[in-house]
Amino acid sequence: MSIYQDYEQTLHEIADDLIRRIKDNNESYYAQNGTKVYEHLSCRIKSDESMREKCQRKGLQEDVHSALVELKDAIGIRIVTSFVDDIFENLEFIKSIPYVSIINEKDYIRHSKPNGYRSYHAILEVTWDREDVKGNFPGKYYVELQLRTIAMDSWAALEHQLKYKKNVENQELIVSELKRVADDMAACDVSMQTIKNLIHKKQ
Repeated sequence: MSIYQDYEQTLHEIADDLIRRIKDNNESYYAQNGTKVYEHLSCRIKSDESMREKCQRKGLQEDVHSALVELKDAIGIRIVTSFVDDIFENLEFIKSIPYVSIINEKDYIRHSKPNGYRSYHAILEVTWDREDVKGNFPGKYYVELQLRTIAMDSWAALEHQLKYKKNVENQELIVSELKRVADDMAACDVSMQTIKNLIHKKQ
């Protein structure tokens, strides 16, 4: 049986509704402004195998409470934008969804990790018309949200390959180069945002 037990269908309901709202907002934004507020949108329900592995790694029981209450990332949404400001535009929209509240935020854009990683992370608490693991109705469910520019996403994908590929030679050099490239990409993101602002500046 899945670690999510009978709550798995609820996870899919929540994910589907959030994705629909985010897509609708993108279409509305495009109709009003002629530009999209994001370029790529992805969503996943963490697989049973991955969730069990994470429970083991964190020293938690492999049960539905750990999966849906302790870890808070059974549902994952990633929004990839062209420009930095679009990250915060999407964030403001998500905050406006009636059943969503943000209970934790980590701004790795303004305050990047030492290795150069940049992204905006948030944990959403979703109040949903279903009973939760604790027996509350309506229930509380959680979503892990990541927002990045295209440049940040490309960098993170490359860093992920380094992190999980074994026996990589010249690791110190690669890590140093990744940090340099991260800083260059951040500067590029700022320049791109500035150019966009100049193009759309009201005369």
